[in-house]
Amino acid sequence: VNRFLSLQLSISSGLSAEEVTRMKFLCQDKIKKGKREKVLVGLELFSILMEQQVIAPDNLEFLKELLRHISRSDLLALVEQFEQGELQAPEDQPDEHEKPFDVIRANVGRDWKKLMRELGLPEVKLDKVERAYRYDLEEIVFQALREWQKWKGKDAKVADLIRALQGCNLRLVADWVEE
Repeated sequence: VNRFLSLQLSISSGLSAEEVTRMKFLCQDKIKKGKREKVLVGLELFSILMEQQVIAPDNLEFLKELLRHISRSDLLALVEQFEQGELQAPEDQPDEHEKPFDVIRANVGRDWKKLMRELGLPEVKLDKVERAYRYDLEEIVFQALREWQKWKGKDAKVADLIRALQGCNLRLVADWVEE
């Protein structure tokens, strides 16, 4: 699946009708009135902005500005994560088989920060994830693990996760990950 289209879908599904209306208002100088009036959901708006080359996978400033103006820092964080992922070369990505995230996400809970500190993830990254997903603990854990994985690149190993889990006295979770 195209990551940019997936990003647009994620943002669109998180927008209320009122937020789409506010974004349309902010696009008055970019989209003619007739086209603007037909837009009902975020995906339609993004499609027009792409056609007019206002946004693109490598040009997301206008989209970020729209999200800032409607005060959706959670969706803005998705765009920023997308940008960071785009900047990494595919060979810098960890092995796809080294993603025991579901086990960790479902079982770490409130100890997530302790685990991330044990893995050496910088505080600024922890704060960013916590702000973006403050109402969804499992998503915080998942996104923090993704941040760690991006930060470490090819050096993000399951063995490190297991050691960190053991270091946080989460031995049962470590055993499940090992399995």
